[in-house]
Amino acid sequence: MPVVALPEHETVRLLFDSDQMLSHKEYLAFCRANPDLRIERTAEGEIVIVPPAGGEGSYRSGKAFAQLDRWAERDGSGAAFDCSVEFLLADGSALSPDASWVSNEALARLTRSQRREFLRLCPEFVIEVMSPSDRLKPAQAKMEVWIANGVQLGWLIDGDHESVYVYRPDRPPKTLRGIKELAGAGPVAGFVLKLQAIWKGLS
Repeated sequence: MPVVALPEHETVRLLFDSDQMLSHKEYLAFCRANPDLRIERTAEGEIVIVPPAGGEGSYRSGKAFAQLDRWAERDGSGAAFDCSVEFLLADGSALSPDASWVSNEALARLTRSQRREFLRLCPEFVIEVMSPSDRLKPAQAKMEVWIANGVQLGWLIDGDHESVYVYRPDRPPKTLRGIKELAGAGPVAGFVLKLQAIWKGLS
């Protein structure tokens, strides 16, 4: 079997002919065979291999997840997930946000075995934190995919520019700059994300 060397620090996209796309079962097998890779899939069947986060990006996304997880534990109405989770969405895409929240009601619709696999549902709330190497337009396009598949509230955080793009269904994205904290709404009403550490990063 030929060995393919992947470039470091770059997103790799694997394209298939329409009659050679991986089936759902084959995609899961591909992910299991490559446990050290962060893999996503577009609705068109394109396999996207995302490079590991650098120190700055990992620190910022970790700060966002940690706050969401602490709030979810106190609130008790759902569960928070970090960037290692993958959601299988209705349009055929398979995506991993940096942090997300799913209600207990949605989780209860899955069997115990289904909860042990990639989750076949769309989270109600997602946070995507841009790494310094990320480009804005692709990040915004991913947010649109989340919303189209059922996310009720999404935050795209650009730490380098101290900006947050807020996404909700049937509304244009709202841009907030230089704020110190951001209050949740809808499914995560009561959650407040403090942004000072994210803005500061590792500097």
